[in-house]
Amino acid sequence: MSTRIAFLKGHGTENDFVIVPDPENTVDLSPAAVAALCDRRAGIGGDGLLHVVRSAAHPEARAMAAEAEWFMDYRNGDGSIAEMCGNGVRVFARYLERAGHVSAGDVAVATRGGVKTVHIAKEGDITVGMGRALLPAGDVTVSVGGRSWPARNVNMGNPHAVAFVDDLAHAGDLLTPPPYSPAAAYPDGVNVEFVVDRGPRHVALRVHERGAGETRSCGTGACAVAVAAARRDGADPARTGTPVTYTVDVPGGTLVITERPDGEIEMTGPAVIVAEGVIETEWLENALG
Repeated sequence: MSTRIAFLKGHGTENDFVIVPDPENTVDLSPAAVAALCDRRAGIGGDGLLHVVRSAAHPEARAMAAEAEWFMDYRNGDGSIAEMCGNGVRVFARYLERAGHVSAGDVAVATRGGVKTVHIAKEGDITVGMGRALLPAGDVTVSVGGRSWPARNVNMGNPHAVAFVDDLAHAGDLLTPPPYSPAAAYPDGVNVEFVVDRGPRHVALRVHERGAGETRSCGTGACAVAVAAARRDGADPARTGTPVTYTVDVPGGTLVITERPDGEIEMTGPAVIVAEGVIETEWLENALG
């Protein structure tokens, strides 16, 4: 390991990330190291970490190297591994553009949830092809305090439970994972979204992200919410042949989600790089004790 590790800091609708460029996959990022870097008081701070690696250099991504040069090795803020992060993909693409690895236009990014197509506008927002939603059968319930709600089980490459509530305050502090049942529905944990209506095809959410707690935004969660809202509202593009678009307000901003008749879901929103610097490995070694 070198004596200093380059990093950047970025966010998408205030879902923030530590970015570690490491094209040849030479930086050892243990779960403890990731958690230390994402610590908001003693580290850099972030909801998660974007490890930027060439697909050919990472054992989990080599099979995707022919389709996508770059792999988003995403980690949650607690150091655990996640399949996908929608806001993270946009910030990842913004970094690739800033670093000169890609230009505006369409870019393929490998993730544990498969290869994602990203469109970088010459000015403004970034659109990510998020793939298709899966809607597993079976009833799910989520609870906070003395309240319980039925939830829609939506999988966007990672699991979500979407509950429609009367007031977002009913979600509580979201510091700990909201209980859910049955446990078998989510053997590896779940992201839980609490949703209220703001207007026609316009909703707002709060989210507890698995491994991170409440975050200011969740891209896959916004997609899951849009799909759940569409089905609740009787809209299914596969049946009607007409795309459905929902505006989804998150605490950190707004995302626009479109589900196409072929089932593909597109998410459009901002991505910002706010800082760059170096990590002192002596600090990291001391932080790991």
